[in-house]
Parts: sequence; C-alpha cells; structure tokens
Amino acid sequence: MKINVRKPILSANDEQAERNKVRFKASQLMVVNVMASPGAGKTSLIMRLLENIPLEFSRGVIEGDVASSIDADRIAAVGVPVTQINTGGACHLDAFMIDRAMDDLELSGPGYLFIENIGNLICPTNFRLGETADMVVASVPEGDDKPIKYPAIFAQADMIILNKIDLLPLIDFKLQAFTAAVRAVNEEAPIINVSCTTGEGVDTAARWLLQKNMGSV
Repeated sequence: MKINVRKPILSANDEQAERNKVRFKASQLMVVNVMASPGAGKTSLIMRLLENIPLEFSRGVIEGDVASSIDADRIAAVGVPVTQINTGGACHLDAFMIDRAMDDLELSGPGYLFIENIGNLICPTNFRLGETADMVVASVPEGDDKPIKYPAIFAQADMIILNKIDLLPLIDFKLQAFTAAVRAVNEEAPIINVSCTTGEGVDTAARWLLQKNMGSV
C-alpha cells in the first residue's frame, strides 16, 4: 500500500502560512518572499531595496540558507534587523520556520519584511509562507531560458526581477525571448530590469513595493 505523505505536509504548512498571514497583517508588515537560483543576486537586491524604502517604515530580513550566516552578516552590518534560518540541507523554507524566526526578529510595522528563500527554483513553489508578495529573481548570466525550464515559480510570481542587466553587452542573453517565455506563463507580473552594481531599476522595484503595500497592509 502506498501512503501519500506529501498532501498532509503541504496542508499543515498551508494552515501555518494562513496563521502567519494574520500575524503579518496585525503587525502591519508587507512580507516579500524572494526566490531565485543560487548566485542570482538575492541578497544584493534585498540590500539595494532596503536602501530605497522610506525611513518612516521599519525594515527586517529573514535569511534562509542551507548553512552559514554570510548573507545575514552582510545585512546586519548595515544596521537592518535580521535573523538566520539554516535548514541543514532542506531546499526551501516553510511556514513553521518563518513563525519561529518572527519570534526572534520581533519586528513590527508599518514596514517591510524580506524573506530570502533557499536558492532553488523548484521546492519553494510548493511551500507558502504567509507572504504578501512573491518576488522571483532571474539574472542575465543564467540565460534567457529559465522561465521555460522552471515555469511554476515564474507563474506564481507577483514581480519578476531580471538582475545583472549591466552584463547584457557581454553575454548572449535574448531579452525578448526571456520576456516572451515569462508572458507564456504569467501575463500580469511586472518584469523589472535591475543592476545591483549600478543601481539601475532598483527605484522602480522599490516603487512597486510601496504601491503594493498601500493596498495590502
């Protein structure tokens, strides 16, 4: 007899995600689940976005990694409250991890909480965290075919960031093909071209978050 444990696991996670969502709303926090491949520039993007959030808003980060606190240390160094989750091998964060991390972070709004998920384009799609918005980050060096190879994560995105666009002159990346592949699975999410090196496009992404926040928290 085959026992399907996947459904109960996801169901329990979804229930906790709903509790997280209530908690975030009560705390007046807009929560952004940042997902990408390893090396796409999640941490650099989060740090750039934190710089562009008006000072009247609180800011915090939950940093997810298989091991180490390298990225969390970078964020702490600029004075932003951060808490680290090390999964020890798990390829995604889950709603229970976020609930425990919030106890440590003690963040209240109105403000923004960024959750940097584990570098992975598959597993995080199945585990809701209670977030307000899903941000998927792709990067020019990865190639323009990521939305074709990993359609589910691009389909659920509320915002898609194409990072490292300063490298476009150096890499064979077809921008039109990337856009078409995204639109084949997601017709509505804005695609924002960003360079964390030059700062190009970061203000546009931050502006989208501010506008989204007005109607969600």
